Formats: sequence, C-alpha cells, structure tokens
Amino acid sequence: MDPIRNPYAPGAGQRPPELAGRSEQLHHFDVVIERVAHGRPERSLILTGLRGVGKTVLLNALRGQAVRAHWGTGKLEARPEQHLRRPLGAALHMAVRELGHPDVDQALGTIRAFIERDAKPGSKLADRWNPGILAPATKGRADSGDIEIDLVELFSDLGGLAADMGVGIAVFIDEMQDLTTADVSALCAACHEISQQGLPLVVVGAGLPHLPALLSASKSYSERLFSYQRIDRLDREAADQALQSPARDEDAEWSTDALDAMYRTTGGYPYFIQAYGKAVWDVAAASPISAEDVRIGTPGAANELAVGFFGSRFERATPAEREYLCAMADIGEDDGEVSSTDVAQALGRKPQSLSPARDALMKKGLVYSGERGKVAFTVPHFGRYLRSQP
Repeated sequence: MDPIRNPYAPGAGQRPPELAGRSEQLHHFDVVIERVAHGRPERSLILTGLRGVGKTVLLNALRGQAVRAHWGTGKLEARPEQHLRRPLGAALHMAVRELGHPDVDQALGTIRAFIERDAKPGSKLADRWNPGILAPATKGRADSGDIEIDLVELFSDLGGLAADMGVGIAVFIDEMQDLTTADVSALCAACHEISQQGLPLVVVGAGLPHLPALLSASKSYSERLFSYQRIDRLDREAADQALQSPARDEDAEWSTDALDAMYRTTGGYPYFIQAYGKAVWDVAAASPISAEDVRIGTPGAANELAVGFFGSRFERATPAEREYLCAMADIGEDDGEVSSTDVAQALGRKPQSLSPARDALMKKGLVYSGERGKVAFTVPHFGRYLRSQP
C-alpha cells in the first residue's frame, strides 16, 4: 500500500479522517446552539474520559460547529499551578474578535482589566503581562481581585455583548481537571450566574474521568449546572467505520478477519485505532488488508506506543511512583479501578506511607481516583504495557 496515501492520523488532538462514534455529542451541541439562538436556557457541557479516547478532537469539532453558527469562540488548555486569568482572558479576547461587534471597546476593556488583575499589587509595568488589547482597562469591572466576582462580571459583560448580536460565545477548556480549586469554584459560580441571567455564553470543558467529582466538591449545584458526556472507547461498528471509511476513500478495503484482529488489539480506543491502522497500512501489500497484515504490522505500532505513548509517561515517575504503578498493574489485570489498600498490601506497606506516591501520580495525570480509596490508570492499556515489561 502506498504510504503517501496512508489516511490514518495518530496525532495528539489531530482529527482523524473519520470522526466515528461521536454523532450523539455533535447532535447534542447543535441543539445547544439552536436553543441558545432562540433565547432558551441551556447548560454548559463537560466531556470526560481516559486519555486517547478523542476528547480534544471532539472539543475541536464542537468548536467548529460554534464557528459555523457565527459564534465567538476561544480555547485554552489548563495546566497545573497555572491561574485562570491569563489563558481565559486570551481565549475570550479571541472570542470577542470573532464576533466582529462594531463597538467592542467596553468588552475588551473588561477583559484587559480581568487579565491585568493577575499582576501583583505594586508590580512594575514592565513585569505585567501585555494582553495585546489596545482598549484601556475598564475601572471597577472584573478587577476586584476576587476571581469569583471578577469572572461573573466578565461573563456577564461578554454574554450581554453576544446577546446584542443574536449569537453566542463558547469557551472551550481542555485538561479542565488541572484548574486550581479556586478557579474551578469561580468558573462554576460564573456559569451559574449567566444561566440565571439567560445569557448566551457556554463553557465546554474536557477532562479526565474524575472531573465531575472535582466540580461537585467545588460547588454542590455543579451536578445540575453542567450536562455531562462520558467519552468512551468505540463500539465494534464505530471502530470498523473509523478504519473502513478512510480506506475506501483511498480505494482500499479491510477484510473481516483483519477488522476482528484490529478490534482485539485496539480495544476500540480511537488513538490506538489510528496508530495501529497507520502501521498496518504501511506493511500491507495490497487491498484488502488481511489479518496477516495486522499480525505483521502491529508489533511496529506497539513498539512506537511503548516509547512515545506509554514509556514517556512511565519515565516521568520516580522509582517509588513506578513501584506503585507496577503494583496497580499486577493487581488489576483488566486495567480497571483497584483498591489503594490492595496496592499497599501487594507492596507490603501501610496505605498511609504510599499516599505521597499516589498523590504525586495524580498530579502528574498518570492515575485518577473516581471514588474514595480507589485508583485507576488515566491511560488505557497502561497496565498491559507495564505487565509486558521485564
């Protein structure tokens, strides 16, 4: 098969040629856009799932829907220990520019005031971050220093601007679980306020499976504030579609046996489908791609994943953290949740003594806790990878 015509795209956040199995989420957001356009109340949206299931790809697809509806959009990626003001301000700056309102100075001034409040009191002008906004900062709006008050005022001003134009604003936040506790609380409060005001501004967040628990711990009403969508691996039909449709665009086919073998290997996880699909295509001699092609091609993809997808994450862990990860892998052969107590027993340690390693792994995004006393890998097949190592 011609590698130049290889249609598969195993990139981080890169849209695959066929966005299979996500029609429900795409349709849901179309409904949100239309309801907001007609002045009807609608909740913000939270996407959750393991790494490699396509949350970022879906987030970008939803943003494309908002752009086509002539909404103002902005996107940011949360990072641990980074405060929300600068990245959110930059994202909203972009959203306001996309709206193209003839009189945006007031809104831009509020954004600038919100961002510049990030600077420490008395800091020199040269030490302050320049948001690239020429409009002067609005005094007495979104500049109190209390992130919750300021975010409510900022969202209210921008939501009002969008309402004047009969459109909406959508803010897309990737890796949302990495927001600080104070920023999560402020974001919930701001979404709550604008929903009560009926303003056309929605937040679309994406994060790991424990994100709903973080939101709930911040504000009890967050359970009713957001619409939660769990993004999981693809079922067999959607996984076959993700392989077959791009191949047919290149006048190629997959045999039934090859599709069987690919689903067993990938488990239906979108990133693995793209990674293994690309590798198998390159070794296949001709169409239809066979189960033998899958057998020959999968070791190359597995080796690449072992270095880039799995190995790079494992290398980030300290020796004590790696010990914890390996114990998790040995206990949970299906790579599901395991008990922290069971991990401690496997290592011959007291659970309290392993808390630093567990907490560090959670901060690094390698494990998460869906419920008290339980831990699980954030990366699918990570346990299988660890069990395969010497």
